[in-house]
Amino acid sequence: MNELHLAEQMAKVRTRAKPWRSIIAAVLAVLAMAGSVLARQQVRTSGQRLPWQMAAVGCAVVFCVLAFAATLGLSGRARDLMLPRFGNSHATMVRLVLVLVGGLTTLVLTLQLFGLPVGQLVLGGALTGVLVGIAAQQTLANLFAGIILLLSRPFTVGDEVRLSSGPLGGEFQGTVMEIGLTYVRLQADDGDYHLPNAQVLSSAAGPPAATGPDAEAVSAGVVPGGAGAGAPDPSTAGSAGAEGAVAGASIAAQTTGGTGAGTQGDGRSHDGGPATPR
Repeated sequence: MNELHLAEQMAKVRTRAKPWRSIIAAVLAVLAMAGSVLARQQVRTSGQRLPWQMAAVGCAVVFCVLAFAATLGLSGRARDLMLPRFGNSHATMVRLVLVLVGGLTTLVLTLQLFGLPVGQLVLGGALTGVLVGIAAQQTLANLFAGIILLLSRPFTVGDEVRLSSGPLGGEFQGTVMEIGLTYVRLQADDGDYHLPNAQVLSSAAGPPAATGPDAEAVSAGVVPGGAGAGAPDPSTAGSAGAEGAVAGASIAAQTTGGTGAGTQGDGRSHDGGPATPR
């Protein structure tokens, strides 16, 4: 029990010490860069060039190692701080951006400290980047689509969505479990699906379709919960029957009255004299 408690304490101490190690590494990297620059100046002005050249190269190597270590450490610390609040996807994206920016800056500064022509190397790196981009077009498309999904947030982790797209081969419906930099993990009834971010970004996202008895009733044209919707209302039927009876009685009365009036007229004509021929 005491050993377990001691191990937990040591883990906490190491976690707290990590950012300080990265900060110290960054400070030492800056000092190494300054030492390399001063050594380069001494090479130009001093008569003993070899010792100062070795010092400049050694300081440049130390700067490169310490700068990369500080970049990795600080980016990991940033990810750990953002993980509880923003989730794994956003924290990983921030760490990746920090590593890329820090690594590129360290590489350019190291090349300058070695006295290499940075302009030509940047041009060669641009051409190489174009070739790599063409070769890894699908991967880069998924990567940038994942960044757009994390920033625009059409849906978040835990939402139930329905994705409809031609490149996806139809519709996918389920719960979003993870939004990564290359794939979106969707949990459906028949298992998990890993959908590429590029296809997810170009698909139509909407609420899930209704399932169960209510969905079957809606598809059949029956309102859910209205089992007696097709049966007539007794009160309405009774009032309609009463109105029909009243209308029939009035028509019968008018017919009877007309017939009686005609009979009386015929009697008067017989009493007064012969009927006028028509």
